[in-house]
Amino acid sequence: HVQLVESGGGSVQAGGSLRLSCAASGYFRAYCMGWFRLAPGKEREGVATIDSDDRTSYSDSVKGRFTISKHNANNTLYLQMNNLKPEDTGMYYCASEPRRSSCWKWRSQYNWWGQGTQVTVS
Repeated sequence: HVQLVESGGGSVQAGGSLRLSCAASGYFRAYCMGWFRLAPGKEREGVATIDSDDRTSYSDSVKGRFTISKHNANNTLYLQMNNLKPEDTGMYYCASEPRRSSCWKWRSQYNWWGQGTQVTVS
């Protein structure tokens, strides 16, 4: 079992940057990790995933602007968000799945979720 706690959300103007963090407890480094977001009136969508070999995948809407990374030594997942747009507004969740690869393909199956952190872009 993995417990996840997000931080780093906030309000920012369009074009600005934010860095989200997700502190993980439990067995972290061998699992799929991902960032997801939920915007008002929309379905939850995958933003980015990273596998046990640090291979990353991104949704088309954030490719080139967001970067997912993880620091295994301190069990932390990050999402660097640059050139933010109003359509990036939403609750951002960190999630984990006990598999090593194909993390983007299985993004609808993630088992463990954090409580979320709000990002507002105006």
